[in-house]
Amino acid sequence: MKLVLASCSPRRLELLDRIGVRPDIVDPADIDESELPDEVPLQAVRRLALAKAQAVAQRHPDDLVLAADTMAACGRRILPKADTPQMVRECLRLLSGRRHRLMTAVVLARPGKAPACRVATNIVALKRLDEREIEAYVACGEGLGKAGGYAIQGHFEAYVRFISGSASGIIGLPLFETRQMLQGAGYPVM
Repeated sequence: MKLVLASCSPRRLELLDRIGVRPDIVDPADIDESELPDEVPLQAVRRLALAKAQAVAQRHPDDLVLAADTMAACGRRILPKADTPQMVRECLRLLSGRRHRLMTAVVLARPGKAPACRVATNIVALKRLDEREIEAYVACGEGLGKAGGYAIQGHFEAYVRFISGSASGIIGLPLFETRQMLQGAGYPVM
């Protein structure tokens, strides 16, 4: 049985490599990631990871399909994957000096079985950011396309004062949960 990664994220490939896993196929899901009305962050991150896994599993029905979705949330508010410098600014202004949650849902679709799903929830607290810090971070471009407008594994780490949870889950693929699901499916991991 082959392992299909339903993502083209270089970070997820790097994280899988840390546990000795190299997907046989990389086939990103192309789904609508729009929020649903009244959807809370935990429901949304699970729904999106499951939708990604199901979309790719239809193309690879005899293989294991690993999918994930990462979402930043401040209270019940879902923060976007910041696609523009202005969105990065808005996210950072909202998160400045506050705690928020970063959740990554991981789904393993298995032939003939119900998909397995785990969610790693992490708490991240940021220092109070001044406008100069926000503008410098926006200028580096690192926050574009990232949940909440930042990448913790880069320059932004200098603004993080507290983390509770899984560093790999914050980056985009919680290795503890992923490893357990792959082992449970009989897939070899380190």
